[in-house]
Order: sequence, then C-alpha cells, then structure tokens
Amino acid sequence: MPQAPEKTDVVIIGAGPVGLFAVFECGMLGLNCHVVDALDMPGGQLSALYPEKPIYDIPGYPRIGALELVDRLTEQAAPFNPVYHLGSPVTGLAQDGGIWQVTTARGATIAAPAVIICAGVGAFGPNRPPLDGIEAYEDQGPGLGVKYMVGRIEDFRDRRVVIAGGGDSAVDWALNLAEVAQSVAVVHRRQKFRAAPDSVRKLEDLAAAGKVDLVIPYQLGGLAGAGGRLDAVIARDLDGTERRLPADALLPFFGMLQQLGPIADWQLDLRDNHIAVDPATMATDRPGLFAAGDIITYPGKLKLILTGFAEAAAAAHGAHAVARPGEILHFEYSTTKGVPAAGTG
Repeated sequence: MPQAPEKTDVVIIGAGPVGLFAVFECGMLGLNCHVVDALDMPGGQLSALYPEKPIYDIPGYPRIGALELVDRLTEQAAPFNPVYHLGSPVTGLAQDGGIWQVTTARGATIAAPAVIICAGVGAFGPNRPPLDGIEAYEDQGPGLGVKYMVGRIEDFRDRRVVIAGGGDSAVDWALNLAEVAQSVAVVHRRQKFRAAPDSVRKLEDLAAAGKVDLVIPYQLGGLAGAGGRLDAVIARDLDGTERRLPADALLPFFGMLQQLGPIADWQLDLRDNHIAVDPATMATDRPGLFAAGDIITYPGKLKLILTGFAEAAAAAHGAHAVARPGEILHFEYSTTKGVPAAGTG
C-alpha cells in the first residue's frame, strides 16, 4: 500500500546553504518544514564539492570554511525541528486542490500548500577532460589519482599535485594546496587566468618564489602511471611540445556539468535552464511554488550565497501568505522576537 502523505506547511527542495536558511526564515514565521535533497548530507555543493574551501563573502565572517558554514546553518535551523529527507531526490511534484504533493525516490509523499525550490544548479557532475584512460585513475584513494573536488586538504600533504584550469577554483586550490603539497603545478592553456585579480597576484607571487609551477600556455595531453597508480601528467603546448609533470594527483577544474533533472518537467517558466521568479516574492508562475538561490533568474540576479539568503527570506514570507491565508503576519526582528531553544520549536 502507498504511504500516507506526510503533512507540513512548506517543503524545501534542496538542503544547500540557501535551503537551510529558508528553514530558519520559515521557522521564524511559525511555519514547519520538510527538506528534501538527493545528497545524503546537508550542504549541497559546499559539502559535496569543496568542503574545506574558504569563503570570504559571508557577512560577519572574514573567512569561514564551507563545512563550518553548513554546520552553522544547520545549527541555526535546528530549533525549528525540520524533517530531513536526505539521499532521496524528488521524483514527482504535482498540485491537487491547492496542495502540493512532493514524492521522493524512497517512496515518501509530502503534502504542503507551499514549496520552495532551493536546488542550486540542479543535478551536477564533473566536466571530465577528454583524456584516454582517465577513468582508470579515478577513485584511487585520498589524495591520489584524478579528483574533481578537494575533500580534505590534508589528503594532499606531501603529494605532487597538478591542477588544470584557469578559473577561480583552479587558482584558489593552487593557493591552498601550495601550503601542504610537495609540489603544485598549474596547467592552463592561456597566459592569463580568469580568476579574482588578488588571487592571481598571489599565485604569481608563489610562482616567482618557486612554490608553484605555472605551466602556461599548455593543456592536458595525457596521463601516465604504473600499476594502476598515476605517476605523471603530460602537458602539451600548441606546437606539440610536451612536458612531463610528476604527479600523484590531477585536479581538473573545468566546471561542472549542470542538469535540471526532474525540474525540467515541472512546467515552470524556464529561461536558460533557470526558474524565472518575481524578485519581490520569489514566486514562480505556479501558485504556491517559490524558488531561491542559484536555480532562479530575474533582472539583476547575483549568484552569491548572501543573495540567496535574502531570496530565502522573501520566499518564506511568500510561503506564509499561502500556508496561512488570512493570517495577519506581525513582522518582528529576531533581536526582539528571539529564537526558540533547539528541540523546542
């Protein structure tokens, strides 16, 4: 027999930083939430792709690690007792009589008058460089072989690391790994990097000091190893000249392949694979359905975590009007209203 639907005020699709903050904002308005995510842990990309990457643009934190930010957001949401459905992607979304029915891959059905989509970039996966036999060097263990993300910086201590790419991820990780790795080489096909100017300056300073080898303008040409273990990365310039770079690990940062997944079938107003919303309320073109974070678009949209936080607050207020129709919302600042103790919300 099918499971009876679980009832709540709001279903939040996506447990990334914006989704977690949406729990807090909904809780402050007296709304109960269920949170659904395909990953088996909260945090979205912060947890899955760069858990130890430092973040510098969160107000009040000159520098905070990605996982620490996730921990703080989870702690902030905890007093409102959200129900998490992790490791269980959404497989269906339908509206019946003004109530949304959200179904998950594990067979759960959650019924709510409002849904907030905070799905980040949707489903994502690595953009693999076209190198013969690259799959054989993947999943070789901590700090070894081809890695598309950095889990723990300490895994790369005393490793010979080759980084490929010229964007912020490549430059930022070169700066961080130079502190622990035996050697770091950065392969980029252009002379100039597409990263923050200050980060590029720091990278060039490390190169001048002999702490980083800038292999430019070169691109990846092949991989070499023995016994199934990566031993070197072959870099090749436009003239065909090759350099053999000793390597225990290759980190290719060529972006992520982004797919909307089931979101594409939810009959939303999509523009360039983003959900169009009203910037005042974060409402989509379907009643009771809101969205926030990197998944949305509107004129002047900035893809920043802090922007997503503001969008989550607006979406929560929009959801309140749907979940509690006719109820007058007396807006109060958190400094006067306070927050319930964990487990009592």
